[in-house]
Amino acid sequence: MKKVGAITVGQSPRIDVIPEMKMVLGEEIEVIEIGALDGLSKEEINEFKPEEGDYVLVSRLNDGTSASFAEKHIIPRLQNCIEYLEEAGAEIIVFICTGAFPNAFKSNKLLLYPQRLLYSLVPELAVNEKIGVFVPLEKQKRQSYDKWSESGKKIEVVSGSPYDNIEKLTKASIELKEKDVDVIVLDCIGYNLKMKNLIREITGKPVILPRTIVSRVVREMLE
Repeated sequence: MKKVGAITVGQSPRIDVIPEMKMVLGEEIEVIEIGALDGLSKEEINEFKPEEGDYVLVSRLNDGTSASFAEKHIIPRLQNCIEYLEEAGAEIIVFICTGAFPNAFKSNKLLLYPQRLLYSLVPELAVNEKIGVFVPLEKQKRQSYDKWSESGKKIEVVSGSPYDNIEKLTKASIELKEKDVDVIVLDCIGYNLKMKNLIREITGKPVILPRTIVSRVVREMLE
């Protein structure tokens, strides 16, 4: 059986993500999980709280809640995760996060970054040059806008967390519908198929779900 390593920036196992990925990957591919925040208490995680100017990440914890933190605090821990998955026999290592990461990691395996796939794919789908972006937190909107604007497209960003109540997603979808974008990307691995379908129903636009896009690429690489 072929093995894929999955690194969440939060805590593993990601019972909210991996089952939907496995629907695409199939039974012949084993997923080995590890998290950058595994073994840490909430008090310890709170020490990673983002400050002004930090690149902000948000992810799920073991108890089902979510936490936001500065990316810079988990870079060394992510490298440790990579080394663990290499030793476990992973042929490909996937980041279970759509955040932008620096080229700071060492590995003799393929490191698959969802955000790099999305930034290459989504702009090509915007026939009228307008992309809608969902992010979990209000404080992530600026960093998302800045990054997606590098595509040269017009960007509309709304916030609605996949870890919060569905009403906020509904409200953000209505807001985005008024912007008349060409395509919508859910810029967090936490968004699921149910949320994708809700957003598409409200907006009437194509919606790109990172977890399934990444899974299809992994399957293509390993078949």
